[in-house]
Amino acid sequence: MLPLAALLLAQPPGWAASPKLVSDLEKKKTTWLYREELVPKYTLPDPLVCADGSRVTTAAEWEQKRRPETLELFRTHVYGRAPAGLTTTAAVTASEPAFGGTKKRVRITVSDAAGKRFAFDATVYLPKAAGPVPAPVPAVLLVSHKPEPDADSFPAERVVGRGFAAAWFDATSVDADAGDDASRAGGVRGVWPAGGGSGGTDSWGTLAAWAWAAGRVMDYLVTDPAIDPKRVGVVGHSRGGKTALWAAAEDQRFALGVSNNSGRGGASLYRRRFGEPAARIAAAFPHWFCGNFRATVAADGELPIDSHQLVGLLAPRAAYVASADADLWADPRGEFLATAAAGPVYALYGQQLPREMPPLDTPVVGGRVGYHVRTGGHALTGYDWDRYLDLAAAR
Repeated sequence: MLPLAALLLAQPPGWAASPKLVSDLEKKKTTWLYREELVPKYTLPDPLVCADGSRVTTAAEWEQKRRPETLELFRTHVYGRAPAGLTTTAAVTASEPAFGGTKKRVRITVSDAAGKRFAFDATVYLPKAAGPVPAPVPAVLLVSHKPEPDADSFPAERVVGRGFAAAWFDATSVDADAGDDASRAGGVRGVWPAGGGSGGTDSWGTLAAWAWAAGRVMDYLVTDPAIDPKRVGVVGHSRGGKTALWAAAEDQRFALGVSNNSGRGGASLYRRRFGEPAARIAAAFPHWFCGNFRATVAADGELPIDSHQLVGLLAPRAAYVASADADLWADPRGEFLATAAAGPVYALYGQQLPREMPPLDTPVVGGRVGYHVRTGGHALTGYDWDRYLDLAAAR
């Protein structure tokens, strides 16, 4: 086990929760903790210690041994297993001018050897081509939960104006954000209910289905000659942020994974008892997770992994975790601590991650990893997007 350094356990310099907000939350008689001094001490699993007790010391050992083990732990205990061996095809069904460039609607169809299939749509905005032989552009893919994302949460014109392709898909068209059988029947888990799991405790949940869909959009993006296949990032807010991290963990073609206010089940640490407990999120949204997760947290058990290992699965690629000042539910400090505690994995690649939580509205970047906590509440804003594009443009 890896003890948290005193720097990370204490109330460090930088951002601190508003005392008034803490007081207001406590007046609601919640049993959730919102005071740092009340958070019980905890230790995190060492991300570099393998199942057999050996310790990873090189990037090659991480990639060949501990990274696959870590992926399996998350599949088994948190998200479940997506199906494998499927075939993706894509067709552009509509194209029109937009933002000085082009807007395309793409129909993505996935099928198996037995003839089962599932289809959904994605939208891609491309900037105006420059030069006689235009160079491929980087792209960002938003995991949306709306039939049409609004301009505040998805400023496509702003993204395109910075020279990026801007893509999105509606995750709820892939798998409904509901736990009942009727809702599930109309989505991808109605076609392949167990995913790649056994049909029991490790069958895929909705978060895994949404992350799988991001990978299928990626199947198309890498074939579009206007897009640089080595510079595609996946972005999500709240449950979409949980999805984006898992999508980037499972699919290493994503060069950047962005978690915006993802909270428990995403970037914030499970072992840190602050804000929304894991048991609450599993009870409220059981369909998001696999059966093993629901059973473990319902019994107040401890998962064999924690969220710093999820962030570590993105190494050495770029990652950005962001929090909001008024979003104590998601535990901003826990999101930062998970980012910092992924440091040993990134260090294998010569990258040093931020170790002190920054002040409010003061982004910090170490290696290819960024973090900020901004003024405001639970939302995906233009300020957030600018920071993500800054990091994407710099690599």
